[in-house]
Amino acid sequence: MIEGLVATDVQTLSTVLGATIEEQVVSTLNQMRPVWDPHEQYQRFFFQRQAQVFPDVLLKSDTNGQEIILGIELKGWYLLAKERVPNFRFTTTADACAEADLIVAVPWMLSNVLSGTPITHKPFVAQAKYAAEYRNYWWAEVRSTKSDTGITIPTGANPYPSKSSQVADRPVSDGGSNFGRLARTGLMDEYIQEMLNLRLSGIPAGEWITFLRRFEQ
Repeated sequence: MIEGLVATDVQTLSTVLGATIEEQVVSTLNQMRPVWDPHEQYQRFFFQRQAQVFPDVLLKSDTNGQEIILGIELKGWYLLAKERVPNFRFTTTADACAEADLIVAVPWMLSNVLSGTPITHKPFVAQAKYAAEYRNYWWAEVRSTKSDTGITIPTGANPYPSKSSQVADRPVSDGGSNFGRLARTGLMDEYIQEMLNLRLSGIPAGEWITFLRRFEQ
């Protein structure tokens, strides 16, 4: 139970809850084996979290070869954040994403809106490789800017890199540090609007944000 916070300070919990969301997703998926493995074809495989390396979660085997089926990059989103959109950055280069890898944004809030226990809602799910390619296309070809739209792409990137591998695409010019913000590319527009229309204690999430922004310090 979380209570006693100033309403506009609830979003400061994002950093702490980010790691919690990763752990809970792994635990939940492993408990849901009958759902994703109904015919018991993948009994040697399990979901496992890995810290500070892409992707956050792997579906891997328990053998020495550690065969990997897919990875999941997890991002948290405080649903009532003043930005009204997820502000996470996804900069991983497309070559470091396997075809089956996913990027997943998990919206969270407190059960009583401004207090209570953290709860999550319907996540945004997209193919990670497609998201990386679309991000670069939008940055270089779609957005309106007078600055250099070039992107430096690391060479030799492969799926499931080590912590020391260079797998992040980097813009030549990015004065606002906006490269990698998927919410600004249009890729998440339909999903974001669905979440802002979600009713929390009878009031749409978007209206809660409008109210909280009026009293932001």
